[in-house]
Amino acid sequence: MDAVALFTDGSVNTQVKFGYGAYLAVSDPGLSVEELSKQVKVKRFAPTSSTKLELQTLLWALDDLQVLGRPLIVYTDSQNIIGLPARRDRLERNDYCSKKNTRLNNYELYQEFFRQIDQLDCELIKVQGHQASKHKNDIDRLFTLVDRASRNALREDARRSAL
Repeated sequence: MDAVALFTDGSVNTQVKFGYGAYLAVSDPGLSVEELSKQVKVKRFAPTSSTKLELQTLLWALDDLQVLGRPLIVYTDSQNIIGLPARRDRLERNDYCSKKNTRLNNYELYQEFFRQIDQLDCELIKVQGHQASKHKNDIDRLFTLVDRASRNALREDARRSAL
């Protein structure tokens, strides 16, 4: 069974603590970038932060997609998401608390992330965000679709708010 490629990204306005997450699920690699750009989903999240938004977007996409039984490759520029599997043992051992014994921000999202990932045949791949077009490969070009969609949604929201 062919893998589903999932691209996720988010853009946040840190001053007012809201942002937009975007995802694109690709199960047919034969579609053109133009066709795929029409399949990008965008959602507003508030209150949020950049770290929280990346997790919220991935979890929303996983809930939306229902990809159980199919291999999944997640492409993200979020170092936090990429690093979570390596941090899992320590997070669970410390009951999602810091060295000062206070609950970590976003601990509930971390728990949900692990719950979801445990049910999936999932691989996480780090992509470089915001690079020059001449350095982009096909994966980077697809990632640009979600990067651009989330940034454009945030800009459009700011423009509407200014009216």
